[in-house]
Amino acid sequence: MDEAHSSRYSIHPGSTKMYRDLREVYWWNGMKKGIAEFVAKCPNCQQVKVEHQRPGGLAQRIELPEWKWEMINMDFITGLLRSRRQHDSIWVIVDRMTKSAHFLPIKTTNTAEDYVKLYVQEIVRLHGVPISIISDRGAQFTAQFWKSFQKGLGSKVNLSTAFHPQTDGQAERTIQTLEDMLRACVIDFKGSWDDHLPLIEFAYNNSYHSSIQMAPYEALYGRRCRSPIGWFEVGEAQLIGPDLVHQAMEKVKVIQERLKTAQSRQKSYTDVRRRALEFEIDDWVYLKVSPMKGVMRFGKKGKLNPRYIGPYRIAKRIGNVAYELELPQELAAVHPVFHISMLKKCIGDPSLILPTESIKIKDNLSYEEVPVQILDRQVRRLRTKDVASVKVLWRNQFVEGATWEAEEDMKKRYPYLFESGGNAD
Repeated sequence: MDEAHSSRYSIHPGSTKMYRDLREVYWWNGMKKGIAEFVAKCPNCQQVKVEHQRPGGLAQRIELPEWKWEMINMDFITGLLRSRRQHDSIWVIVDRMTKSAHFLPIKTTNTAEDYVKLYVQEIVRLHGVPISIISDRGAQFTAQFWKSFQKGLGSKVNLSTAFHPQTDGQAERTIQTLEDMLRACVIDFKGSWDDHLPLIEFAYNNSYHSSIQMAPYEALYGRRCRSPIGWFEVGEAQLIGPDLVHQAMEKVKVIQERLKTAQSRQKSYTDVRRRALEFEIDDWVYLKVSPMKGVMRFGKKGKLNPRYIGPYRIAKRIGNVAYELELPQELAAVHPVFHISMLKKCIGDPSLILPTESIKIKDNLSYEEVPVQILDRQVRRLRTKDVASVKVLWRNQFVEGATWEAEEDMKKRYPYLFESGGNAD
C-alpha cells in the first residue's frame, strides 16, 4: 500500500482511487477498509489536502452588553489607497449594543502606543473604558493593546477585560457596510479620502441598522441627529430627572431584546453551514495555516488551499469552541488559543511532525509559498493583446496544486525560474 500511495509515481491518491487501481491486480480480505484507514493516517495527506467538510464548531452566542460602549468590536481595513496624509488603513471600533461606530484613519506602521494614544483621544474621552474587546487580530494583539492601554492611562490597578477569538456575523456586516461606503468615497475623493472619513462615520451612525431596528445614533442619544435631508424639530424637552433615566433604561431593554433576536437568527443561519465537533485534552490535532503566494494573479493576490501543520497536543479547553495547544518554541510568537474550526484531529502516529522551521510560519498563521518549477506555458488571445501565463509548481504542494500565473508577474518576482532548467535551488 505504501508503494501505491507514497511513491514518486503514485502522487498520494485518495482512498477510492487507490482502491479501484489496486483491485484490478490485487485482493485481500478487508481490502477497501484497510486502504481507507491507511490513506487516512498518511501524515502528508492530513497536512496538505483540503477537507471537504463543513467547518467544525457551532456558533456561540456572545454575551449581550448591559450598557452602551462597555463591549466593543475592533477591526482593521487595510491595503487602501495611500492618502496625502500617508494613511493607508482604517481602524473600526463598534459598540456592540448601539452599533454606533468610530472610523479612525491609521498607518500600517502604527505601534501599540500609537493605537493607545488614538484610542484615548477618540474613544475614552467620549465613552469611557470597555470591559470586553473582540478583535479579528486575535487575543495576542488584543492583550498587547490592553497592556499598553493600562500603561497609557498611568493606572496601577489591574484592570481586567474579556478577549474573544472570533468576531460575529453582525460585526462582519458592519465592516462590509463601511467598505462599501469607503469604496465609493475613494472613487470620489482619491488621495483625500481620510479628510471625508468623519462624514462617512456620520452617515453610517445616522442610518437605520437592522439588528437594533433603529439608527445607531438613536440608540446612543435617544434620537437621530439632524442632517440636511433629515432636519428634525426637537422642541422643548419634556422629560427630566427620573423620567429621563427611566426612558433610557427602557430603550436599553428594547435594544437588548432586538439584539438577542438578531443573534439567534444569525446563529441559526451559521449552524446550517457548520458541524458539531469536540476534542478532548491530550488529543493531538493539526493546525490550519494559510499558504500565501507572493505573486499577483492577473492583478489579484493569489492564495493556495489551506494546509495544516503539527500535530500538537491539546493542553486546555477554553469555553465551548476554543482550545489551547502546546506549541513548539519556533511558534512562540503565535497565541496558543485557537477556534475549533482551525483544528483537525490527527489520525495515526502523532510523532510524525512536519518541521515548521522549513516554512517559516508568521504570527498570523500564514506563510509565503515559493515557486519551484515552471511546468507549462500558454497564451490567451484577447481582442487587443496576447496574455501569456505559466503553470507553476509551488513548494510543499503536489502537482495537482500547480496554478496558472501571469508570466509577466512571475518574471519580475522570480526571474530564476526562467533561466536554464527553470527550477528553484
